[in-house]
Amino acid sequence: MARVYNFSAGPAVLPEPVLKKAAAEMLDCNGSGMSVMEMSHRSKDYEAIIDGAEAHLRKLMDVPANYKILFLQGGASTQFAMVPLNLISKSGKADFINTGTWSKKAISETKRYGTANVVATSEDKNFSYIPKVAKEKFDAAASYVHITTNNTIEGTKYNVLPDTGVVPLVADMSSNILSEAIDVTKFGLIYAGAQKNIGPAGVTVVIIRDDLIGKALPICPTMLNYETHAKEKSLYNTPPTYGIYISKLVFEWMLEMGGVPAMEKINKEKAKFLYDFIDGSNLFKGTAAKEDRSIMNVPFTLPTDELTEKCLKEAKQNGLVQLKGHRSVGGLRASIYNAMPMEGVKKLVDFLKKFEGSNK
Repeated sequence: MARVYNFSAGPAVLPEPVLKKAAAEMLDCNGSGMSVMEMSHRSKDYEAIIDGAEAHLRKLMDVPANYKILFLQGGASTQFAMVPLNLISKSGKADFINTGTWSKKAISETKRYGTANVVATSEDKNFSYIPKVAKEKFDAAASYVHITTNNTIEGTKYNVLPDTGVVPLVADMSSNILSEAIDVTKFGLIYAGAQKNIGPAGVTVVIIRDDLIGKALPICPTMLNYETHAKEKSLYNTPPTYGIYISKLVFEWMLEMGGVPAMEKINKEKAKFLYDFIDGSNLFKGTAAKEDRSIMNVPFTLPTDELTEKCLKEAKQNGLVQLKGHRSVGGLRASIYNAMPMEGVKKLVDFLKKFEGSNK
C-alpha cells in the first residue's frame, strides 16, 4: 500500500530519504559486506558510524568542546533516574518546574534519591501553559533545575528559558530537540529519547557539560553512571548500534536540508498553517495557551467523543494516521516533527476543512 502520513507522537515518522538509504545499505553498509546490525561495535567500520553520528550532532547543535555527547539506552524514562543519581549529590535537592506528564515522572523518580522541590506548576489548568518563574524563586543551593522543554501530551513548549543563575539547567528535550536553534551553553545537561526527531526507538542522546561528570552517588550502578559512558565514548557495552546508524543518517539528512535553522523555518511554517486553521475553526479547538504552543505537538478537540471517533476513522481512510489525542487531553493530536513534510500538514488541514464542512 502507499505510505501514509504518520502523525504519531513517537515512534514517529522518519525522513523517506533516510529509510531508502538504510534499505539500500541493509546487506552491505559502506562496502563492509555486512549489515550494520551484524557489525561488532568494536570494529573500525562501526567506529566510523558512531564517531560520525557524534560529529554531525555536534555540528547541528553547535555543541562546545567542553560537553560530551553520549548515545545511551533506556529512553528518557531511564534519564529520570540517571540525572539525580549523577547530579543531586551536591546538595541532595533539585528544583523542578512541573509542566505535565513527563515532568511528574521525573519528579517522582528524583524523590527516590533526594528532595524534589516543585518551584512552579501549571497543573491548575491541566498543564495547558508554561509557568513564568522569577530567578529568585529557585534555590541557589539546589544541585540543578529540571524542565521539560516541550510537552508532547499537552502541546506546550518553552519560548523563554528560566534564569537559574549558576545552578545547572537540566532539560528533557525528547520531543523538540533539533526542531529549532538552542544555545547549548544555557544547559548543564540535555537528554532526549531518539524516537521523535533523531531516529528509531532505542537510542537516548545525552549532552552533558564536563564539570557535571564524576559526581555520582555511591549507590549509582555502573551502567547508570555518566562517567562510565563518557570514558568509553558510549562503547562501554554494546550500544543500540542500528539505531545510532539511523540517527547518523538523519543528522546527515538535516545537514543537507540546511541544518537546524532551515528545519526551524519549516517547522514554524507547518505549525502556523495548522494553528491558523484551528484558530479559525468553529468545530475544532486548540487546548494549549497560544503564547506557549508547541510547534511539534498540536492537540485539539471536537465537541463530542462521537465526532472525535468519526474524524479519526475518516482521517485514517484518507491516509492520515496516529491522530488520536492522549487520554488526559482527549481529542486529536498532530505531531509534526522534522520529518513530517509540509505536504502532510496541508493534506491534514484539507481533510479537517472538509470534515468540518460536512459536520456542522
